Amino acid sequence: MLLKFIKEITFFFMTVLGMLGNISVSVNYMIRWWGGPEKKPIHLILIHLAFANFLILFTKGLPNTMAAFGLRNFLDDIGCKILIYLQRVARGVSICTSSLLTVVQAIIISPRASGWRKLIPKSAWHILSFFLFFWILNALISVNLIHSATSRILNISQLNNEDNYCYVMLESQKIKWIVLPLMVLRDAVFQAAMGGASGYMVLLLHRHHKHVHYLQNSELLYRTPPELRAAQSVLLLMLCFVSFYWSDCAFSLFLSLSLAEKSLMGSIQKFLVLGYATFSPVVLIHREGLLPVCWHAQWEKLGKYLSNFSIQ
Repeated sequence: MLLKFIKEITFFFMTVLGMLGNISVSVNYMIRWWGGPEKKPIHLILIHLAFANFLILFTKGLPNTMAAFGLRNFLDDIGCKILIYLQRVARGVSICTSSLLTVVQAIIISPRASGWRKLIPKSAWHILSFFLFFWILNALISVNLIHSATSRILNISQLNNEDNYCYVMLESQKIKWIVLPLMVLRDAVFQAAMGGASGYMVLLLHRHHKHVHYLQNSELLYRTPPELRAAQSVLLLMLCFVSFYWSDCAFSLFLSLSLAEKSLMGSIQKFLVLGYATFSPVVLIHREGLLPVCWHAQWEKLGKYLSNFSIQ
């Protein structure tokens, strides 16, 4: 009974916190993008990442929360196919977007003399083309779920995940050996790019740290340029991603090989799936001070509007 209550509260807390956090991040960076003097490509990437993570929580966290509270199943086969398909596609898009975020941030903080600076996206259309590619790629990789997802238990031995609403039937060996290598290849390529860019940023931040220690002015010593502060935030995001991703992989492997009771381990694995989508906006809000900046900007706009109105 206690474990069930903890499960209900944890799913509810993670889902609500994550959805509100990703909405806040999206709104704040939209305001910066449309109202700021400079349109930074990194803001557009963060908006897209927040949207993908929100979609994960909406399609995975919300049904898990409802199932944990014992709410009645309202989904038919079509609803389950859409829900599971969108969840898998959004998860893949989140991985790809996180990799793009790391690479672009590494390029932004690279020395001006290096050739990497030439690769900085010049307009929003360059970034949007990457987003389109990510959605098409992951939509194609996950297309098998449209056939295998169902809302009914047909045969317990044919199921590879357990929840109260939707199920995924085990695929044929032929389909499995087509889909699984594609997913592994996608994750390997994008995580390799993420790891290389993160390592490069760590090297640049280390060089900057050594350089500022030569400065005599204590104010300059502790003043971090905005680009480097953004790089530190991205590195924290990537650390958050890697922690939840590999923990999820480890638990999934354990569940597939273990013959022990899987209900508790399965719940932990579901929490890990939602972890990055839930806590990544918290990292951004804490590091960037998004909410105070947003409210301050809105109060300034409101003050200017009221002053102009009173003059008229």
